[in-house]
Amino acid sequence: MSAEYATFGLAPAIRAGGVLANGDVQVHRDFVDFIVNGRPLLFQLSDLDAVSPLASDVPPAIFTHHVRGLLLEAEAPLLDQRHVIYGCPECEGLECGAVTAVIERAPDGTDTYVWRDFAWQTAERADLTLNGYHGIGPFHFQGAEYREALRQLLADGEPAARRRVLLIGARVAVLAKLAAALRTIGVGAEIAADAAGVPPDELRTYGAVVFGRSVAEGTRDEVRAAFEGAGLHVAYVDGLAPIIPLLVAQIEHALDRSPLAQRRLTRLGASNGTADVEITSTCRVQLIAYRLDRLSRTQIHQVFDGVLEPGEHRVSLDAKATKGESFVVARTTDSVLTAPIGR
Repeated sequence: MSAEYATFGLAPAIRAGGVLANGDVQVHRDFVDFIVNGRPLLFQLSDLDAVSPLASDVPPAIFTHHVRGLLLEAEAPLLDQRHVIYGCPECEGLECGAVTAVIERAPDGTDTYVWRDFAWQTAERADLTLNGYHGIGPFHFQGAEYREALRQLLADGEPAARRRVLLIGARVAVLAKLAAALRTIGVGAEIAADAAGVPPDELRTYGAVVFGRSVAEGTRDEVRAAFEGAGLHVAYVDGLAPIIPLLVAQIEHALDRSPLAQRRLTRLGASNGTADVEITSTCRVQLIAYRLDRLSRTQIHQVFDGVLEPGEHRVSLDAKATKGESFVVARTTDSVLTAPIGR
């Protein structure tokens, strides 16, 4: 391959939803990301909170139209042959801002697709002088590789994201609050004592099973056997504690189908008064500690909120955040991890 070409691929990705420490809700989104030269293109845009137009929750006809647009088989949605590469995860309005680029065939007549003139766009026309991403692109993709990746989406249909979870436990009040919190971020949830008698077609709609701490091992085994008997592989989550934001974060991690190498946040551990976190690209990282006090009330401590460079980082934990049974949640725009705080 000529050195002037970039490789093109696609991979599943998420915008991690969650119930944040300040009470705000962040919606969960599943989408297909663009992999350029082996890395998510989104990572080159610093800490942008955005999703590609190839999201699993858009109607099939619109999803197909987006794919055909990227293939230049449909008209560009914006002026000057510009296409939306990443947009607002909460809505589809251009007024919120979007990363756009010109997509065209190479003017020299070769079988090449070109992505150029990336910009942050909020109006009818992009202002490349004020809002251009001057360090990104142009990218030249070989035609056969580019078409094969995108047409595979049309062959498979829209991405199959199982955004429902099955909640199993004895504390119905906690599970009801958890189900309500999950639904506010766009993740469906049902509560059950077990999976006995559930038809395989219904089991297939779940992407994860969450066990409360009091669920007996025999019940856990029976639930796993029901899913395995239906030929299904789902994520199993052992709830760390009856703390709703913590459980939501655990479930978000379980629903993440993206390859580990294509996530910003790859490791989290906490002990002896420090939290160790590893990230793969420059991004904003939030660390929040949760603990249960003597009256089983949830106490929340903001540990860290700032931009970190790629690599391993050690962050000090306040003594108040580590009293009793405590946990830490690390979050970037696309990843979330949880860990108990050890002694």
